Amino acid sequence: MNIVLIGFMATGKTILGKLLAERLNMKFIDTDVLIEENEGKKISKIFEKEGEKYFRNLEKEVIKKVSRKNNTVISTGGGVVLLPENIERLKRKGIIICLKTRPEVILERIKLQKGIRPLLNKPEPLKEIKSILKKRAPYYKQADFTIDTSDFEAEKIIDRISGKILNKF
Repeated sequence: MNIVLIGFMATGKTILGKLLAERLNMKFIDTDVLIEENEGKKISKIFEKEGEKYFRNLEKEVIKKVSRKNNTVISTGGGVVLLPENIERLKRKGIIICLKTRPEVILERIKLQKGIRPLLNKPEPLKEIKSILKKRAPYYKQADFTIDTSDFEAEKIIDRISGKILNKF
């Protein structure tokens, strides 16, 4: 069984995924990191040079591979939900948890990470965040659980995720 973290960018999927894997003695995989390693360049450069469609195809191939794993916490890219087959694959052997965060908090976290992400490279990034979140809301609802990470207290969030997983079995 895997634990799959989905959600918009800057909701804490990577940080919480690593902590959760450590706590539950599981492996950890970040699909965005795998894509960057496979391509030899940052996702922002892939978007810039090849476009979003090309990136989504790379993402689909990585999901095919990681969805076959066991005992793994899988942190996905924010748009992984846009392709139904990605979620279908991940659900076969995984519990899907959506991490959500208030748009204003997302923007602050992105600023702290030193730079705007490709999809937010717009004059009004907060407006863009809200727009994308609204479009993706039905996709994120496919998760088994949703946890708000706006008021980020990692240990409490990990406790909540662990509790929800244990209650599922």
